Amino acid sequence: MKAYKRLTAPLSGIAFAALAFAAHVHAHDAGQEKVTVLEAHPMLNAPGKKAMTLSVDYAPGQASIAHSHSGSAIAYVLEGAVVSRVNDGKAQTYTAGQTWYEPAGSRHYESRNASATQPAKLLVFILLDDDADILEPLPQ
Repeated sequence: MKAYKRLTAPLSGIAFAALAFAAHVHAHDAGQEKVTVLEAHPMLNAPGKKAMTLSVDYAPGQASIAHSHSGSAIAYVLEGAVVSRVNDGKAQTYTAGQTWYEPAGSRHYESRNASATQPAKLLVFILLDDDADILEPLPQ
């Protein structure tokens, strides 16, 4: 039982911090996408790292702010279509069932719903440092 308590305490702290960050982002800008932390786990085989699974919901026409991730991320389109432009690449449109990868430190200049009339939804897996935020806004 002692080992169980040791594992759940950091997990609940990670999940709380991630939810607080997501709530903080959306409290200031109601026009931003909805980010939901589905799971957060410390990586026991990689001390100092955490793995998170997120859902990102875009209303019609909605977009993310330009940002970077300190960790590596894989995005999977669950619904609709999303336009994404990472680093110096061209903007690409991904539809339901398609994925893309963002290496740690990538600059995500564009991430938006491709439709002005239909919602879009992503499932994102990200691996990052324990104390890292999900994203960091890029300077304007």
